Amino acid sequence: MSINYKNTNAEKTTVTRDNSDFSQKSGNIYQSLIAISKRSNQISSEMREELTKKLAEFASSTDNLEEIFENREQIEISKFYESLPKPVAIAIQEYMEDKVYIRDNAEKAESDSESED
Repeated sequence: MSINYKNTNAEKTTVTRDNSDFSQKSGNIYQSLIAISKRSNQISSEMREELTKKLAEFASSTDNLEEIFENREQIEISKFYESLPKPVAIAIQEYMEDKVYIRDNAEKAESDSESED
């Protein structure tokens, strides 16, 4: 799943948020924070893989210091990824826009145990 990081409207700077915004969506602030945390880890992993693939195109078999310092394309790619919002900011924005699904494992476990009886 590829995310279009350019079109996200997530904050690029630190923003103070109201805790009640998070707890209203799931009914439990801790469930909300766990969902945001897990989604943030997914986004971070996807971004890291994408960056690694793009930078691998510029990898050379020889270690020539002059080439390392003069690879402008690699520098531009790195700058682009550094300028993106942090994964947690993207995850919070997705959560606030109801784009993150929260699965309640406790309810699933109860329904599974009832069906076994």
